Amino acid sequence: MKITRKSMISGVVRTLDLDVDETLLAKYERGETGLIQVTFPNLSPSEREFIMTGITDDEWEEALGPEE
Repeated sequence: MKITRKSMISGVVRTLDLDVDETLLAKYERGETGLIQVTFPNLSPSEREFIMTGITDDEWEEALGPEE
Protein backbone atom coordinates (compact mmCIF):
# COMPACT_ATOMS: atom_id res chain seq x y z
CA MET A 1 0.00 0.00 0.00
CA LYS A 2 1.33 3.45 -0.84
CA ILE A 3 1.67 5.64 2.23
CA THR A 4 2.33 9.37 2.02
CA ARG A 5 3.77 11.31 4.92
CA LYS A 6 5.22 14.77 5.51
CA SER A 7 8.60 14.71 7.22
CA MET A 8 8.65 16.22 10.70
CA ILE A 9 12.23 17.35 10.04
CA SER A 10 12.16 18.86 6.56
CA GLY A 11 8.49 19.16 5.68
CA VAL A 12 9.13 17.19 2.48
CA VAL A 13 6.22 14.97 1.41
CA ARG A 14 7.21 11.46 0.35
CA THR A 15 5.37 8.28 -0.58
CA LEU A 16 6.58 4.76 0.18
CA ASP A 17 5.01 1.49 -0.87
CA LEU A 18 4.84 -0.57 2.33
CA ASP A 19 3.44 -4.01 3.12
CA VAL A 20 0.56 -2.86 5.33
CA ASP A 21 -3.17 -3.48 5.38
CA GLU A 22 -5.32 -0.37 4.91
CA THR A 23 -7.76 -1.35 7.67
CA LEU A 24 -5.00 -2.08 10.17
CA LEU A 25 -3.24 1.21 9.32
CA ALA A 26 -6.46 3.11 9.95
CA LYS A 27 -6.89 1.39 13.32
CA TYR A 28 -3.28 2.23 14.23
CA GLU A 29 -3.79 5.87 13.27
CA ARG A 30 -6.87 6.03 15.51
CA GLY A 31 -4.86 4.60 18.40
CA GLU A 32 -6.75 1.32 18.53
CA THR A 33 -3.85 -1.11 18.10
CA GLY A 34 -1.14 0.00 20.52
CA LEU A 35 2.56 0.05 19.74
CA ILE A 36 3.57 0.28 16.10
CA GLN A 37 6.11 -2.54 16.42
CA VAL A 38 3.33 -4.83 17.67
CA THR A 39 0.89 -3.65 15.00
CA PHE A 40 3.37 -4.00 12.12
CA PRO A 41 6.01 -6.55 13.15
CA ASN A 42 6.69 -7.28 9.48
CA LEU A 43 8.03 -3.76 8.84
CA SER A 44 11.58 -2.62 9.48
CA PRO A 45 12.25 0.02 12.14
CA SER A 46 12.88 2.51 9.31
CA GLU A 47 9.53 1.75 7.70
CA ARG A 48 7.73 2.13 11.01
CA GLU A 49 9.51 5.44 11.62
CA PHE A 50 8.31 6.66 8.25
CA ILE A 51 4.71 5.84 9.17
CA MET A 52 5.01 7.69 12.50
CA THR A 53 7.04 10.75 11.45
CA GLY A 54 7.56 10.79 7.69
CA ILE A 55 11.31 10.76 8.32
CA THR A 56 13.57 8.56 6.17
CA ASP A 57 16.97 7.07 7.01
CA ASP A 58 18.64 9.58 4.68
CA GLU A 59 17.02 12.47 6.54
CA TRP A 60 18.11 11.13 9.94
CA GLU A 61 21.66 10.79 8.67
CA GLU A 62 21.62 14.28 7.19
CA ALA A 63 20.20 15.79 10.38
CA LEU A 64 22.28 13.86 12.91
CA GLY A 65 25.30 12.62 10.97
CA PRO A 66 26.21 9.01 10.19
CA GLU A 67 25.92 6.31 12.83
CA GLU A 68 29.15 5.63 14.63
